[in-house]
Amino acid sequence: MQKETRRSFLKKAGITSAVAGGFVNLNPRAMGANEKVQLALIGARHQGNYVATNAIKDGAEIKTICDIDGDVLEKVGAKIKEAQNREPGTARDFRRVLDDKEIDGVIIATPDHWHVLIMIPACQAGKDIYVEKPLSQTIREGQMMRDAARKYKRVVQVGTHRRSVEHFKTAAEYVASGKLGKLCSIKAWMCQVRESIGTPPDGPAPAQVDYDMWLGPAPKRAFNPNRFHYNWRFFWDYGNSELGNQGVHMLDVAMWAIESMRGFENCLPKRISNTSGIYWLNDAKEVPDTQVVTYDFGEFMLVWELQSFQNNRPFEGMDGGTGFYGTEGTLIVDDEGWRVHRKGGVVDPVVKSTGGSHTKNFLDCVKSRKEPNSDVEIGRLSTMICHLGNISYHLQRDIHFDPKTETFGDDKEANAKLAKDYREPYTLPKV
Repeated sequence: MQKETRRSFLKKAGITSAVAGGFVNLNPRAMGANEKVQLALIGARHQGNYVATNAIKDGAEIKTICDIDGDVLEKVGAKIKEAQNREPGTARDFRRVLDDKEIDGVIIATPDHWHVLIMIPACQAGKDIYVEKPLSQTIREGQMMRDAARKYKRVVQVGTHRRSVEHFKTAAEYVASGKLGKLCSIKAWMCQVRESIGTPPDGPAPAQVDYDMWLGPAPKRAFNPNRFHYNWRFFWDYGNSELGNQGVHMLDVAMWAIESMRGFENCLPKRISNTSGIYWLNDAKEVPDTQVVTYDFGEFMLVWELQSFQNNRPFEGMDGGTGFYGTEGTLIVDDEGWRVHRKGGVVDPVVKSTGGSHTKNFLDCVKSRKEPNSDVEIGRLSTMICHLGNISYHLQRDIHFDPKTETFGDDKEANAKLAKDYREPYTLPKV
């Protein structure tokens, strides 16, 4: 049997820019209401394992798990087997998953830099998709992922799971109703304690890991444990900083209300300002641990605040949440519920969380073909807010954004940040 090269593999997988068209199989299999949705998990550690386990609880079956780390395949495979009383198949590359016509959908829980290179071929292969947040690593990627989902008529659920929790929905509706008066300020925040990751030296990649595939489109670098499992999110090559990691959840709630008030066509800011730095720990992390980003919408502002050195916020009473500040009152919402503070110090009773399942909503939509709660365009817009803050950080200045063209006008330096370079042969697929 002829040995397959890395390049020939990637060409077959449909993730080089030379690929045109796509897979002809659009997964036409009719599905009964009680039939189990067959899923594959791509990127099986940490959040991927969590999402897959929830999907099993909600009635899905994990047919295959795919990961570049053999140890992860073994450990997570055992957990999935226990959860569903059936041993899943395993794969080391996602092409095998996309080729399997019995698989209805995929969970993409890889590091951020791989999302676009898996999601577009998955759409072309006729798979529905649950993709972890943040959707993309650049604004251009997000546009392409949206376009692929629409072209191939795929159900795409982005992992901003608050969209499937009822009390966040009612909070956004309350804000949009105008009962807070003139809304002048929105704030989203995260307070946490990030421990030091140290500064370990480079070394050999673990024998069971396909490290070149893990790097994928990212720059070629020597293996370092800090740039691998979990800690990859603290490095620009692979992630979107804490703004895209944690902030996207709280900012998504803010965007929900903004979209309800102004519509999707008018829900993006025109000026973005960033002040941030690494003020807490002198370790290998590249991304800010303390940050304030201000988004100017013309008639109100949205502020993101990150504190990675303490985990309490005595004024709002929670470590992570979203606040809406109007002339007639303030609404504060977090995972526990929401409450309104009115003029004169009156506080309304808390509207408590009733829970919700993002994976169940996804599975229901796979069967019904309805739009999921965090459809690709919803997730794209909330991810774009994070990209705008990161672009302002990288340029170390204010940026002026045109929401109609989704560019920065004549600002060539900022426009260069709309996309990124990709390491050969892991280049962008065509939609």
